[in-house]
Amino acid sequence: MIDHNARLKAFVKLGTFFQEFCEFANNNANSSENDISKKEDFLQIVSSAKNYNGWFTKENVLLSIKSWGDLLTEKNLNTWLKDYNLSSNKKKTVALILAGNIPLVGFHDFLTVLITGNKAIIKLSSNDKIMFPFIAKYLTYVEPTLQEDIVFTEGKLENFDAVIATGSNNTARYFEHYFSKGPNIIRKNRNSVAILTGNETTEQLEALGDDIFMYYGLGCRSVSKLFVPKGYNFDTFYKSIYKNHPIINQNKYANNYDYNKAVYLMSEFKILDNGFLMLKEDSNYGSPIATLFYEEYNTVEELKSKLETDKEKLQCVVAHNFSDNEIIFGETQKPQLWEYADHIDTVSFLITI
Repeated sequence: MIDHNARLKAFVKLGTFFQEFCEFANNNANSSENDISKKEDFLQIVSSAKNYNGWFTKENVLLSIKSWGDLLTEKNLNTWLKDYNLSSNKKKTVALILAGNIPLVGFHDFLTVLITGNKAIIKLSSNDKIMFPFIAKYLTYVEPTLQEDIVFTEGKLENFDAVIATGSNNTARYFEHYFSKGPNIIRKNRNSVAILTGNETTEQLEALGDDIFMYYGLGCRSVSKLFVPKGYNFDTFYKSIYKNHPIINQNKYANNYDYNKAVYLMSEFKILDNGFLMLKEDSNYGSPIATLFYEEYNTVEELKSKLETDKEKLQCVVAHNFSDNEIIFGETQKPQLWEYADHIDTVSFLITI
């Protein structure tokens, strides 16, 4: 018999640990003797994450950990799960193939599989492979019954009932072929966009800067394209996002900025540039690092039609009074537990297969 409440409490304890850890890491705050060694161990792991992935700065890793610490409360977890009949779930073994573009990007799938009472066989991305084992160790410390239900593997995935895999469009085609015989969720590339009208406040545009630059713009929830009315003047936009200019001091970001700028100039593409972010008119959604694509629109109705046609390519639409499913400025990297990637209800998937 699966004790769902015990698993929920384990994740609540993990959330508390995450919150206290962030205070410890930022301020070296005093901590209980019971937790101090674990926090020191985790701090060493967090500090070394950049050695495996240059984008995983301590600041960005702590940002992700704090976000999950804020989400993993008893209230949030109960609100998320209250409408599901978890007791009807028959325990399954679920293979997870996780991405590594931003820190702990696969945590929601990891959480969902375990909290619904299933076993997870996890294949980590080489870009994010050192934090999950520590998290699993902590969970099994506070809830030993999870020990047999969290398995990491580097080899061939075998003996599973379902799979949740995240990758590029190219790897997704491989996943779809390889895992086609069983229940699966295969996630492909998606991008996020923002709709501007010219009436945005400075505060809204400043918040949009978070949607663009958080995690260096590497997440599927990062805004990579703007839709603007014809003749839009970008001066206010550039002034509003200037607070983000220190990002150019990060070597990997600066290298990408220099490289992409050189390519644009040699190709004689028309770009706008403020020294840390280039704007390029382009019909595509996925822009390179340090670049934001933009496209002009004639009418709101025309734009809504286009986005409806391209909805399978989109993760988030940031706007104000544009549509029922819009996300307000500055909130793309703060999804709630019930806001599912690709709009696929993972809990329902797991308890009905």
